[in-house]
Amino acid sequence: MIRYILLRLGLGVVTVWGVVTLVFLAVRAVPGGPASIILQGGAGGGDVNPAAVAALEQELGLDRPILLQYVTYLGDLLRGDLGSSIKYSTPVTEIIASPLGNTVTLVFIALIIGGIVGLAFGVLSGNWPGSVLDRVLSGLISVAVSTPGFVIAIFLSLIVGLSLGWFPSLGYRAPEEGIGPFLYHAFLPSLALSFGFLAIVGRVARTSILSVRREDWVRTARGMGLPRARVFRRHVFRNAINPVVTVSGLQLGGLLGATVLIEQVFNWPGIGSTLLNAINGRDYPLVQGIVILFAVVFILTNLLVDLLYRFLDPRVEG
Repeated sequence: MIRYILLRLGLGVVTVWGVVTLVFLAVRAVPGGPASIILQGGAGGGDVNPAAVAALEQELGLDRPILLQYVTYLGDLLRGDLGSSIKYSTPVTEIIASPLGNTVTLVFIALIIGGIVGLAFGVLSGNWPGSVLDRVLSGLISVAVSTPGFVIAIFLSLIVGLSLGWFPSLGYRAPEEGIGPFLYHAFLPSLALSFGFLAIVGRVARTSILSVRREDWVRTARGMGLPRARVFRRHVFRNAINPVVTVSGLQLGGLLGATVLIEQVFNWPGIGSTLLNAINGRDYPLVQGIVILFAVVFILTNLLVDLLYRFLDPRVEG
């Protein structure tokens, strides 16, 4: 187990290094250079003064040799320094702290809603295949998995928010104003975010349960006269849950990506909205920091899923 953990940690570190290197090179491969792009964005496009470009490159350290920039860049990252925002003249880590917490809240609630409902759908469909209930739930899952998240977000905002008035269709309340109002405003964007995750969990759970139900040991348990609920709990569910855990972890990256549009629909000040504003403002240090953050979270999540899968199924080889 220790060897397995060390191997996965090593692979995770190498992957993070690769992503960081790609982001570093991608930013500096922009035609005209990042300094020119920043100045064009601030001036509304068009030609820029070469002297201004040179001054900004010197300020950002872009006039130094690329290898020296890279070594400095890695050293800063190891100290937790993501640089300073061009637009706000503030460290990137300070800018993304609050929006990151808001996005994590949406993702966490979406994981709970999607995990519970999706697993329930999969269990019900997998235990009664071919029934009316199975067809209805499978249809709902197909609709959820094929509908873009922003379409669901707009529908919920218009119907549940504006027409029915059950939840706020727009806006945000800071946690300092009370956890209740904060979660009340977070519910609709979290619900919209959960649909795709719910559908995938439900589909994987149904397929996995149907597969395990056909195994010899399950038929043997039933032949011994064990209660149906006990057979499902001890023999079917325990063996069918591993693929669900794996796909749930892998979908976390998709949830983070989906927040970019959903936060725009609900005017939610999360990390996705911050990324879009940074792109529009040509604030490349902020864009660079958020992209690296997304990549690191995704890689760490996959690492944790690998370790959890190894814990649930010790037969997995390192």
